[in-house]
Amino acid sequence: MTDTVPGGPTEPPDLSVVLVHLMRGPLYRDTHDKLWGLLLAMRNQVSDYVAVLGLNVVIDEAEGYAYLRSQPTDEDLPEFPRLVARRTLSFHVSVLLALLRKRLAEFDASSAEVRLVLSREQMVEMLRLFMPDSTNDARLVDSIDAHINKVVDLGFLRRLRGEQDLYEVRRILKAYVDGQWLSELDARLDEYLAELARAGEPA
Repeated sequence: MTDTVPGGPTEPPDLSVVLVHLMRGPLYRDTHDKLWGLLLAMRNQVSDYVAVLGLNVVIDEAEGYAYLRSQPTDEDLPEFPRLVARRTLSFHVSVLLALLRKRLAEFDASSAEVRLVLSREQMVEMLRLFMPDSTNDARLVDSIDAHINKVVDLGFLRRLRGEQDLYEVRRILKAYVDGQWLSELDARLDEYLAELARAGEPA
């Protein structure tokens, strides 16, 4: 029998652990197995708690991820202070996210596999077409690497452990780039390519 010391350290409550993790970022079934089970067991408690903060918890059991998002606001009511910050993304980061989302849709339609893994080289070639012309290829690739790193920081890509240049496309991306936006993607990208071509024409 082990004596407990009054006032000594104790394990934090399960609800607190789940809430703190969600406040920090998305929770994934494949990387947070224990927390995922706790979340599913306490989903009503989690939902009630974050609702007080003006948040909704979104749980996609099929895809295996959960995250917090701000509740829709009523135009007639004062805006609730925002806990989940809106991020302003650069154009090329937005394009990379859209291209990854499109690749994920194609992957789901043609493969029975769950994880979409892309190499750095593949993503460089995907985005190269949408970058301004440059005579310095090394600088161009460095710029694309910076965009890839930003997407990693945002949580939509994950570097594979032990594989320097391989990345898993996180399926939570589907929650941020919806099907309607994706259906308009080709037209938007064609417009941008046309503008890029015009910008490169001699005056």
